[in-house]
Amino acid sequence: MFLATVTVTIKENVLDPQGQAVEGALHSLGFEEASNVRIGKYMELTIDSGDREEAHRKVVEMCEKLLSNPVIEDYQFELTAVQKGVAL
Repeated sequence: MFLATVTVTIKENVLDPQGQAVEGALHSLGFEEASNVRIGKYMELTIDSGDREEAHRKVVEMCEKLLSNPVIEDYQFELTAVQKGVAL
């Protein structure tokens, strides 16, 4: 088994209105040092497979078919071997 931690973010060349809104709110709260705010998604999935390469292929397929929009989003992930929900 593997725990996949997936992060999906808007591509750099795509406008991120939610990130801009958060940046504006941070500035209004006095955090002027914050800039280039980008908003993304974080997901955790348990992959029931004993083979790391197979788990990797499955997560790539999941990301490209459902978890991200490859036209406007990038994704990255890490696989951690787990046993009954406990990291090894």
